Amino acid sequence: QVLLVESGGGLVQAGGSLRLSCAASGRTFSRFAMGWFRQAPGKEREFVGGISWSGADTYYADSVKGRFTISRDNAKNTVYLQMNSLKPEDTAVYYCAADSAFIVRAEVGAYDYWGQGTQVTVSS
Repeated sequence: QVLLVESGGGLVQAGGSLRLSCAASGRTFSRFAMGWFRQAPGKEREFVGGISWSGADTYYADSVKGRFTISRDNAKNTVYLQMNSLKPEDTAVYYCAADSAFIVRAEVGAYDYWGQGTQVTVSS
């Protein structure tokens, strides 16, 4: 079992930045690839990006590439999502998720554990 707790969401103006954190407890964090997803009202949950178990590989959705950065600190059992140049269309509940595969996968169904989500609202 892995417990994931996101933090760092909030209200920000367009063009601003936020950093989300996802703290993990339970099974060995470093064995999991980690993903960030988001879900806007009335829309399906979508892949934002992910990071491999070692942190060596990261992948991003085209919509956030160049603006968002994912990193992890396995010593702290934490993964981060740095969001810059935020746009109103980035408004959503953001979730972190853990995948027991070592590689990053974009499919919602691939992930074994999910956090409760944190709201990010970007005003225009």
